[in-house]
Amino acid sequence: HGRHHTIMPSNVNYRANIWALKEENCSHVLVTTACGSLREEIQPGDLVIIDQFIDRTTKRHCTLYDGQSCSLSGVCHIPMSEPFCTKTREVLIEIAKKLGLQCHSKGTMITIEGPRFSSRAESLMFRSWGADVINMTTVPEVILAKEAGMSYASIAMATDYDCWKEHEEAVSVDKVLKTLKENANKATSILLTAIPQIGSMEWTDTLHTLKVSTWRSISTGDSWPGLSDMLRKEVDLKILECLETGTGYW
Repeated sequence: HGRHHTIMPSNVNYRANIWALKEENCSHVLVTTACGSLREEIQPGDLVIIDQFIDRTTKRHCTLYDGQSCSLSGVCHIPMSEPFCTKTREVLIEIAKKLGLQCHSKGTMITIEGPRFSSRAESLMFRSWGADVINMTTVPEVILAKEAGMSYASIAMATDYDCWKEHEEAVSVDKVLKTLKENANKATSILLTAIPQIGSMEWTDTLHTLKVSTWRSISTGDSWPGLSDMLRKEVDLKILECLETGTGYW
């Protein structure tokens, strides 16, 4: 939203942000996000290391491969069965437990267009869909990071119960900011421990898998789907060589 919260969620230049990180050879993206809770057991102040998302946005650029002259060439059909990096999530969960924080080890985030909050009918519908928490910024960031071959994980902090809960004050900006101010140190403490720990770990295989997955998801009109298994393996090895040397496609 910008330093002074002057940019609507729809107008954040997610692609520029991810591209800038890619240009700096960033390997991991750790984010924090305020969210509303759609579950009784996820109380305001709790943390959720989200593992899935539902996209309810309508006005955002969700790919780095959109066919424009200034974009990457091809169409990227990136797999999204596991949108968040499992290995990085495990690090965050482990640290949260060691710090004694109330942290839920998984959850489905539904991202709405905003900037308005949900109606009660929408909030109840999202619950029926299986969403656990709700925000306005996870999508398309998580998708773009996946396309860029980065390990992406998110620490979500519940600030309210959205507006589905009877006899509970509905979400408001004041309520969100109050809860954030009271609990921001929780996410900070996780990050201060996680960053050096991640930096000391071996990530070669994880990052190669992410980048090869992206490369193999790009359609440029060539006959990639018809390649033999043996040739696929040879190409994968060449991709890894390019990744390591900084030459070729990546």
